[in-house]
Amino acid sequence: MSVVVVGAGLAGLTAATDLAASGVEVTVLEARERVGGRTHGIEVAPGVWVDAGAAYLGDRHTALTALLAELDLKTTPTTMTGASRFALGGAGQTRAGRFPPLSAVALGELFDALDELDRGVRADAPWLSAGAAQLDALTAAEWAREHLRHPDARLFFPLFLGEMMAADPADVSVLHMAFYLRSGGGIRYLNAFAGGAQEDRIDGGAHQVCRRLAAALGDRVRLGEPVRAIHQDGDGVTVVAATGSVRAQAAVVAVPPTLADAIDHRPVLPAPRSGERTAPGCAVKVHLVYPTPAWREQGLSGWSVNARRPLLSTVDDSPADGEVGVLTGFVTGREAHRYAALPAAEQREQAVAQAARLFPGLPEPIGCHVTDWVHERYSRGCYAALFGPGDWPRLGPRLTAPHRRVHWAGTETSTEFFGLMEGAIRSGHRVAAEISATYRWRDIHD
Repeated sequence: MSVVVVGAGLAGLTAATDLAASGVEVTVLEARERVGGRTHGIEVAPGVWVDAGAAYLGDRHTALTALLAELDLKTTPTTMTGASRFALGGAGQTRAGRFPPLSAVALGELFDALDELDRGVRADAPWLSAGAAQLDALTAAEWAREHLRHPDARLFFPLFLGEMMAADPADVSVLHMAFYLRSGGGIRYLNAFAGGAQEDRIDGGAHQVCRRLAAALGDRVRLGEPVRAIHQDGDGVTVVAATGSVRAQAAVVAVPPTLADAIDHRPVLPAPRSGERTAPGCAVKVHLVYPTPAWREQGLSGWSVNARRPLLSTVDDSPADGEVGVLTGFVTGREAHRYAALPAAEQREQAVAQAARLFPGLPEPIGCHVTDWVHERYSRGCYAALFGPGDWPRLGPRLTAPHRRVHWAGTETSTEFFGLMEGAIRSGHRVAAEISATYRWRDIHD
């Protein structure tokens, strides 16, 4: 039995590892010159790595936790000691904890409304939820205009959605927003550090997971091999990549939906993997590196939430020993498109100036690293693809349905923890089991 896996991110490498362990001959083709997909590490100081892509995990992320144990990787808590900063209009404010200086009643009503939405959605098949057609017809922006009366709720909603989903409210349907929250464990779990989905980081960076999986697979992983076509016949598949073709009995496509659609499939797909309203996750990640985490000296945690651009939130990603200070900024939604289009010098200037306003007394940074996921050729956005109105009814029923000998993986195919590392890994396990069962059955009955 032989399988070609397209994509060396978490989903593809998990699938390849499972298949190889069961005796399948595996070849992994990766377009980039690195493995990892939407996990990506940057060395910002000697021996100090930060996550330029996916970073966080919580106690419900059991597949990721089990994989970390297998790979002998440790986690480190995302502890937040100190006060938070908020720039939500007027002068910046310092507050204990993470609750913004806005109307508690208005934000409580917002979270209650989102809770009600996500409780009403079927995580396993959101397109079959009660009222799915109505929820799918509206964008999150239209829902907000209709349901959010208080100005504080209207101000905070796009900031919240940007942090949770890397989405602009105009890009996602209400059905997708509700599903995303439900799939990830609910609004309060997704939004929490202690006891939530952001409780831990992988010590040394999440990119190590894919690096170690790829190292174990050895020369079965081929880099710099963007796949152009997958042609099927009665006996197998021919996967056409940059330097030639690979023949196998089956293929796993573990790339985002729009990239899967860009492959020349013969026979053609019965339906596309993405729709006209499918948008890329709108995220740019900025790492500002300082000699020390100087904000800690002022009793600040490094956490901030901001209505002013470009950094809509920041977090302290410094190593535990404080050897250097790393302030990570998130640029999401529409602002991500504007910021990503700026020259590098202007990106740095705007980010540094905003950090200095938020945390007075900061020295000039010794490094600035900008990771633009909006225009990343082989990701098409991050954290995940954003499903707009009309997408779930058309795409949902076919997310995991094989196209003859082509099978699908990736976090966008997982209705559990969609958009997260956990979802990607679960999809890899699922598709490997699917292939093993399908072709074992064929072998027995041929």
